[in-house]
Amino acid sequence: MLHVTDTIAALATPAGTSAIAVVRASGPDTGRLAVEIFGLPPSPRKACHADYRDIDGRLVDDVLFTFFQGPHSYTGEDSLEISSHGNPFIAQKILADLLTRGCRSAQPGEFTQRAFLNGQMDLSQAEAVMDLIHARSDRALAAANQQLRGALGKTMDALTHRLLEVLARVEAYIDFPEEDLPPEDTNWLDVELQSIAKDTQRLLATNRYGDMLREGIRTVILGAPNAGKSSLLNQLVGRDRALVGEEPGTTRDFIEEKILIGPHCLRLIDTAGLNPSPVPLEKRGIEKTLEQAEAADVFLLVLDATQPIGELPREFASRITLDRTILVLNKIDLVGTEPPPAPFPARYTVHTSALNGSGLDRLREAIGSLADSCQPEIGGERVSINARHAEALSRAQNYLTEARGKITGHDPVELLASDLRGALGALGEIRGKIDNERVLDRLFASFCIGK
Repeated sequence: MLHVTDTIAALATPAGTSAIAVVRASGPDTGRLAVEIFGLPPSPRKACHADYRDIDGRLVDDVLFTFFQGPHSYTGEDSLEISSHGNPFIAQKILADLLTRGCRSAQPGEFTQRAFLNGQMDLSQAEAVMDLIHARSDRALAAANQQLRGALGKTMDALTHRLLEVLARVEAYIDFPEEDLPPEDTNWLDVELQSIAKDTQRLLATNRYGDMLREGIRTVILGAPNAGKSSLLNQLVGRDRALVGEEPGTTRDFIEEKILIGPHCLRLIDTAGLNPSPVPLEKRGIEKTLEQAEAADVFLLVLDATQPIGELPREFASRITLDRTILVLNKIDLVGTEPPPAPFPARYTVHTSALNGSGLDRLREAIGSLADSCQPEIGGERVSINARHAEALSRAQNYLTEARGKITGHDPVELLASDLRGALGALGEIRGKIDNERVLDRLFASFCIGK
């Protein structure tokens, strides 16, 4: 259980030797600690150079310290940040001394949790802090920054305001029960709820892109044995990540590697070849290939341009989505001047040679363009929700569906109002209008200590 009256402390930089280390403290005793340790009243938001002496008066290090007076701080409380030399031993001695002086070790995410509880940010912005820390691509960084600056919150505010207008009109009829809902109001309510449900669904559809940003775009390399899939992986990764050989079926299990292509992070997955007559071990590899295809965001379908191209295996064709597929006609260096035509209407077709690297720049451009097309925009903002948001939006959608059913069925307005309140409550959870302490504790426990 969180005790917001405690003064907490933690190392705010990663463990290990570095140029500097930062120890952070937050809570009501930080002003007293600054005076006690450094011997002078701290000037808010001004970096000061001083000796850090422990509670027994022994010199630990010469440091820079900055005092932030609440509410003008990250947590909204009085806070103290101490920058020492980056020797882990020094940083741990400073942290241990702060604990001796009455601080408590911060729990994971407790600084950000206090920022949320003190109204410095809403819950969606607090989650964006973690996305910002873990961003591994320009797109992920941009989306996290937009959410941190309230893009998702503004979208939720607009939806909530519209839903409140509907609820206000419905509750007016509850206050005056002798009045029935006139046909024009019934029609307006249904049209407005349909519009709100549509916009909620558009927001819900960004969940997949949010997963892509956080985990990387699952880009699965598929094709027949010996088409050059592993050689292509090695070219894109820039090193010999996968074993290659003249004999077909070298890859029996999938190989995964993360790479950056432009502003996007890709989870590049090389898979076993789709051999129509596999040996038992190869068959197990093909089963894993099909599993990877089931969860793919982008497909790189690699075909040997020197061989006749037949139909795709039926079990594979049912899993691939051609508008998310880049057709890679490989070994183009062995074909001559006239490249073969594309056998399938994929989103992009690229001719490559994984042997000499020709066509690789064009392939990277195609991957980047296809990744860009996955990015949704809502009201000019790049919004991407997470699993918690998606669950709340799904519940809101269910309430809206129930409400529209009650309008059609001419049910009592009290029941309609109940569904609308349920939808409002679900939407409110996204920004953090919830009272469930266990939900908050679980959410912030995924943060690192010191944040």
